[in-house]
Amino acid sequence: MIMDRIALVLAIIGGINWGSVGLFRFDIVAWLCGGSAAVFSRVIYTLVGLAALWCISLLFRPREEEA
Repeated sequence: MIMDRIALVLAIIGGINWGSVGLFRFDIVAWLCGGSAAVFSRVIYTLVGLAALWCISLLFRPREEEA
């Protein structure tokens, strides 16, 4: 499903961003989008958060058998 892939990509972006914050104290999203309070940064943070919530549903879905 396309939404699953989009959510996973956004969750990976968020994970990489948080990893860089934790390791280097460098917020990639804020750097690219003009600061953590910038509207575009907040949109990205919100989309990443929503994607993470979507990914929770992936844990509880039955696996589809591959043909």
